Amino acid sequence: MEFETNTILIAFGMTLFAGLATGIGSAIAFFAKRTNTKFLALSLGFSAGVMIYVSLVEIFQKAKEALITDHGNIAGTWYTVLSFFGGILLIAIIDKLIPSFENPHEIRKIEDLKESKPVDKKLMRMGIFSALAIAIHNFPEGLATFAAALADPTIAIPIAVAIAIHNIPEGIAVSVPIYYATGNKKKAFFLSFLSGLAEPVGALIGFILIYTVLGLNNTVFGVLFGGVAGIMVFISLDELLPTAEEYGEHHIAIYGLIGGMAVMAVSLLLFL
Repeated sequence: MEFETNTILIAFGMTLFAGLATGIGSAIAFFAKRTNTKFLALSLGFSAGVMIYVSLVEIFQKAKEALITDHGNIAGTWYTVLSFFGGILLIAIIDKLIPSFENPHEIRKIEDLKESKPVDKKLMRMGIFSALAIAIHNFPEGLATFAAALADPTIAIPIAVAIAIHNIPEGIAVSVPIYYATGNKKKAFFLSFLSGLAEPVGALIGFILIYTVLGLNNTVFGVLFGGVAGIMVFISLDELLPTAEEYGEHHIAIYGLIGGMAVMAVSLLLFL
């Protein structure tokens, strides 16, 4: 199984765009006056809808088709399901290994910058670990974005936008504690921006591993995409929806979720 150079470049481009959205979140934290919580809640719900729908309807099915080709209907279906839950297990383990006080799930608001002045330099260690935690957390997301783009370039843009929206609050989350630690907005922005680069790095390492070590065949393709579907569903249910509800009302998050599913469904129908 081979991919055209243009498809690979598009996949890397979408992954880079999604990763650098942490810098957008950091910029918003420093230049906006207030956090638009309802808009963020709607956007995060929308992202969850896009990712859940495309994972279960499109990516999971592509994984199943590839594995059935090599292993037959029954074994191929079993391998697809195991790959899906394997992806969930992988991201859950990574999530569990991140200390709770440094976990990027904890939301921050722009107003937090006005409520406290920068404090002791000793907090710099915590700030750096916050950025590192998000970088580790973004690594499999980069591979997921890249693989989704490889699966079908037509879904690359909505997937990348969904991941990018997801990364904006993470940019805010890492900027605020680092600013507390250093009193330096430029350093907080730089480290936040740098943590987002873990996504294209994750895609690059995954790409090298697949092509040079494993070789890209139907089995590798199927297991990878099954795992990616699991990763994206877990991110949606464990991060996006809970964060959306913390930023806004429950119904706003659900409306965004349904809207994201509908937009993704229509976009896929247009390419039948």
